Amino acid sequence: MTATPATISSMTAPTTPATTPPLAAATSAPAGGLVLRPLAAEDSIEALTALLHASYASLAAQGWNFTAVDQSVQTTRERVAAGQAFVALTGEGALVGTVTIAPPKRPEGRYLGDPVPDCYTQADTAILAQLAVHPACRGQGVAERLMDLAEGWARAQGYAQVALDTAVPAEALRRRYERRGYALIGDVQWAGKTYRSVLMRKALGEVEGTPATAAPPAAADPAAMAGDTLSREGRA
Repeated sequence: MTATPATISSMTAPTTPATTPPLAAATSAPAGGLVLRPLAAEDSIEALTALLHASYASLAAQGWNFTAVDQSVQTTRERVAAGQAFVALTGEGALVGTVTIAPPKRPEGRYLGDPVPDCYTQADTAILAQLAVHPACRGQGVAERLMDLAEGWARAQGYAQVALDTAVPAEALRRRYERRGYALIGDVQWAGKTYRSVLMRKALGEVEGTPATAAPPAAADPAAMAGDTLSREGRA
């Protein structure tokens, strides 16, 4: 897994401003090495929202109305608060990528007005969403490194699996996830979307002696479960 800070903190953990500069919007591909880290409380949610809009514009151009195409700053704030967000930045501090990994949802909850899929309610399953890379920085492995971080966080928290969803017609995205070991487990039609979505799941397996069958974490805090009312990757 990609090297990360010694301690993966939550986005609300105290952070020294000098080590977590405000996020700047990316305008070109990174000239040097990238810094991948957890989203910090000092980071700009406005810049993160702008990144999502830029990253999902190509999907909107194909007629797929993912939520992240035009989601509000408040929606972005709520989505990252529901789990652990990670960001990728250039050496100059420009934001070029992000992903969010979150605890399972409540079975009785609603997911942006829809019933929660069974695979998103399993105690041993974390949910990956809001994966985005700035168009200028694609093809450099940024998304893979972000997914490494997200899956590593899930494994460290004791989850045995990671689930996600994406649009049925988005074949390139589906192939990306399949190459990483995600398998099709079902499909769903989210309300208001112009496409049907596939549900996919990956068993995390063993890394550094940690078995995939590790005991699932305790029930998520109600505040973390707030994501039940938010958007998700297939609607993102």
